[in-house]
Amino acid sequence: MNTNKIGFLDSGFGGITVLSEALRQLPKENYIYYADIEHVPYGTKTKEEVRKYVFQAVEFLVNQGIKALVVACNTATSIAVKELRGMYDFPILGMEPAVKPAVLNGNGKRVLVLATALTLREEKFHNLVQRVDQEHVVDYLPFPELVELAENMIFDYRKVIPVIKNKLAGINLENYKTLVLGCTHFPIYRNAFKQALPPFIDIIDGSEGTIRYLKRLLEERRLISTNTDGGNVVFFDSGIQIQNKERLKTFEWLISHC
Repeated sequence: MNTNKIGFLDSGFGGITVLSEALRQLPKENYIYYADIEHVPYGTKTKEEVRKYVFQAVEFLVNQGIKALVVACNTATSIAVKELRGMYDFPILGMEPAVKPAVLNGNGKRVLVLATALTLREEKFHNLVQRVDQEHVVDYLPFPELVELAENMIFDYRKVIPVIKNKLAGINLENYKTLVLGCTHFPIYRNAFKQALPPFIDIIDGSEGTIRYLKRLLEERRLISTNTDGGNVVFFDSGIQIQNKERLKTFEWLISHC
């Protein structure tokens, strides 16, 4: 089997934010992006359901021929990535909320993590916070409404900014230095967050660090591509290659705006 592609998996549009970073750092690679739209969103499902959907998607990607996998979804990572690494011998990377850099960035001020409810309930997230939050400055808040906006292709900031402001209305933002976008859907709305938040709050996510680590793993295993025709992406909706021009345009628009 020809295994020269990097697979990306998410429940929907969110992982495009990570793919966009991969295209910047690894422009000579070719990619397969799997959006599991039949089961979106993952964050409101049970652990058992998400695990089943992720395993089905990964099996499909393996059959397509991949040399590495990015589980570009915080929820799927927290539930399935450890077991996946025991099943396959190619590099498998996941996402986790960028809590550590946020705490380091905060200089003792509070950090607010936004993610799906399932991510925030998982032991993996709580272990991460316990490991890096020595001063107990990390707060967190589920924000499923933003995933729904993305999956319904609502990108008009006139509609998005009021949702963000309403979600954060009960929080005294003066106490915070850093906001963590702990779901891969959320960076789609980075500029909306910038407009909705005070200018002294920094906004971070984990995409850049994840892809930097992917690049290092590919180099260490001599899997890095030297293609002169790299940068190609094939998109799938739950195992069906996307041919619809309007949907492809949406993916391409998101890549260019992340």
